[in-house]
Amino acid sequence: MQKISNDKQKSPARRFLFILGAALFISVFILGLLIMFWKKLPIALTQYQRFTFGGLFILYGILRFVRIVRTRIYEE
Repeated sequence: MQKISNDKQKSPARRFLFILGAALFISVFILGLLIMFWKKLPIALTQYQRFTFGGLFILYGILRFVRIVRTRIYEE
């Protein structure tokens, strides 16, 4: 007897794109934190510039994450 389920199987391409998007979010977020708090950053920036630049990276990462979650909810 088969079990009836409403869960749809996601295609491998969609799963891969979700994992890739999540990895990009984590990478950009960590890069923003590194720019903000790494004292020996090889780029000569003032503290204000480092926090601004790092904050923009973190904001971009958050926007990417929201877009991924919103797309995933819309697909279901």
